[in-house]
Amino acid sequence: MSGASLVDLFREEARTQAQILSDGLLALERAPRDPVTLEACMRAAHSLKGAARIVGIPVGVSLAHVMEDCFVGAQQGRVNVDAAMIDVLLAGVDLIVRIGQASGDETVPQAEVDTFVDELNGRMNGDAFEVDRPSSETPVTDAFFGLSKELTLAAPVSEDMPRGPEPERPLPAWSPAEQRESTRMLRVRTDTLDRLLSHSGESLVESRWLKPFAQSMLRVKRIQRDASRALDFLHESLTESSRSSNPESGMTPTAALDVRTLAALDEIRRLNAEAQRQLGERLVELENYDRRATHLSQQLYDEALECRMRPFVDATGGFARMVRDVARSLDKQVRLVIAGETTEVDRDILDMLEAPLGHLLRNAVDHGIEAPSIRQALGKPPEGTITLEARHSAGSLFISVSDDGGGVDLAALRRAIVQKRLSSETTAARLSEAELLEFLFLPGFSMRDTVTDVSGRGVGLDAVHDVVRQVRGSLRVTQEALAGTRFLMQLPLTLSVIRSLIVEIDGEPYGLPLAHVVRTLVLPRASIELLEGHQHFEFEGRRLGIVTAHQILRAGTFNAAGNALNVVVIGQGAATYGVVVDRFLGERMLVVQPLDKRLGKVPNIAAGALMENGDPLLIADLDDWLRAVEKLVVDGELGRVSQGTAQAAAVPKKRVLVVDDSLTVRELERKLLASRGYDVTIAVDGMDGWNAVRSDRFDLVITDIDMPRLDGIELVALIRRDPQLRDTPVMIVSYKDRAEDRQRGLDAGADYYLAKGSFHDQTLLDAVRDLIGEAQP
Repeated sequence: MSGASLVDLFREEARTQAQILSDGLLALERAPRDPVTLEACMRAAHSLKGAARIVGIPVGVSLAHVMEDCFVGAQQGRVNVDAAMIDVLLAGVDLIVRIGQASGDETVPQAEVDTFVDELNGRMNGDAFEVDRPSSETPVTDAFFGLSKELTLAAPVSEDMPRGPEPERPLPAWSPAEQRESTRMLRVRTDTLDRLLSHSGESLVESRWLKPFAQSMLRVKRIQRDASRALDFLHESLTESSRSSNPESGMTPTAALDVRTLAALDEIRRLNAEAQRQLGERLVELENYDRRATHLSQQLYDEALECRMRPFVDATGGFARMVRDVARSLDKQVRLVIAGETTEVDRDILDMLEAPLGHLLRNAVDHGIEAPSIRQALGKPPEGTITLEARHSAGSLFISVSDDGGGVDLAALRRAIVQKRLSSETTAARLSEAELLEFLFLPGFSMRDTVTDVSGRGVGLDAVHDVVRQVRGSLRVTQEALAGTRFLMQLPLTLSVIRSLIVEIDGEPYGLPLAHVVRTLVLPRASIELLEGHQHFEFEGRRLGIVTAHQILRAGTFNAAGNALNVVVIGQGAATYGVVVDRFLGERMLVVQPLDKRLGKVPNIAAGALMENGDPLLIADLDDWLRAVEKLVVDGELGRVSQGTAQAAAVPKKRVLVVDDSLTVRELERKLLASRGYDVTIAVDGMDGWNAVRSDRFDLVITDIDMPRLDGIELVALIRRDPQLRDTPVMIVSYKDRAEDRQRGLDAGADYYLAKGSFHDQTLLDAVRDLIGEAQP
């Protein structure tokens, strides 16, 4: 990192820590001995001292050092943080702000800092100390703390930095050649950048595998601890047995055996204690590595993602000229204001925005801004203003086009809807403002009676709507009579990562992009009403149609487990519906994995992704879902559950644990068994299977042999040795089909041995039925 970058980081650090210190000192004025506030202030001063030392700003080091000493003294009860002391410390905060604002070789004079240090030291030592503090040439204002932050990294600071005299280090010069080098642009192929982002995303997912692995190792540590206790108990038992021998009869063979046994046990205990110590150390190292790997992978992904981002201004170059030309052709006066030019936008999204934004801007000039004479009659300036703004908020990109024109003529819009036979006159009269405005996005819809070079063809707003939907976004319009119209696009920050609601449908996880999710609800089953043969429920004063996700995906049959229904509300406006899912699994950021193009368009599915544990899931295409729901609401129903069916569904299914490190085999076995009604849980290796079988109840365990961490033979042996699990049926399914392999598995305690090379669907199902019967009794 160059010296200039370090200076920028220090400025950000000074700004942040000054705010923390200022807030903390004001809090200490109300509670002078609050330990949490004192600790926060001490840490802020300590971090600032380390940052100033790294950059080579000795006045910052001296200033932060004495303030840190003051807070440490207050923590220890040696320093009284009274109002006078806070006045001095706040003056120190002012100096910190000035040091952070200084540029180039300019900085706060050393003499001024020395005066502050002497005054603070004097007050800490109990001396009456009054010094005329020179006025600052750069007064601190509240605006300083409200500056936008371009940097979010803080300079690394060690927690155990020495507190001795601080060496002075000149700030390295940054030559013009170095400046040119730092901003040098390189051309990179798009597909290369996409591969880099894909690999970094996979790296991020893989790094998150370490945490559950480390947690599983903690279980191993607990097992070893239990083994140690068992050894201690055995050692005590043998010691008591040895002591009970008759000492007058001399050393008996049994006693001699006990002595040898005790010696061997002592050695085993010593080795076990050493193994436990080393395991503990390795676990600490693994946890540290997990943190470093996850942090590094996150940084790698963030940097790769940043390479895809471009400033919003890159897409706005020709808009000012276009607005001017359209306005002149319509004899209007219009000014375009662009806000958020530096807002970072995904490259692919930015490339798709030029045409939609052009449509919206032309629409604003033509339909929104009035003629100068009309504006003057309304008391407005003759020149209208159109504002194009881009901003980030709540994990989304918002782009708006607004004007200060006359708004939408709702009466004319109603007439156009009726004239185009899109609604009856009676129905159009009942439509709300929001429902009326949605008609603007219909294909071929226009409020112009004649076609001009600018409008009248009805191909503008529907094209905008289509593009927004393609990038998994949404488009809304609002207006105020005589005050203007606003079109707001909500788009994902990137097409590579999407925040999704994870739900379970027929035992499978699915991701629902949050941009299309209105609300999640848990509804009592009694709240579903049947009106005119269709099922509805009450939502924000409206009645919404409702279906199940099983009907949309044609996946299994929905059976309500109880009286509560998990409902996802999707869509917008009149096209808003409720979809019932089995379970909510939370929200996650998903790295989007496009489906293979050879598959074509998969109905109801947009892409794939990997969850944090590496499990695959499908990302729903909610536009497809909405189209499917519209059909289902007409002739479909929310799979009603009669009393008899509900009772049958409540009967527990036979539970099977499938343990295999091959994803293909694991999924094949799971789907075969699930299709016959068994409740199937999967484990990715022997240790995962051992943890699962001990923490839950299963009617059958199906396991492979060759697996990492714990093989199938060892897993069978552990199950057979456990008093609580020894009666659980176990089937081995392995590629090893030699007689000796089969005998080894049966000797370990397996009830059935099936070779993968010879089994087919019915063979596996028949074997399972022979061992535990049908899925439901």
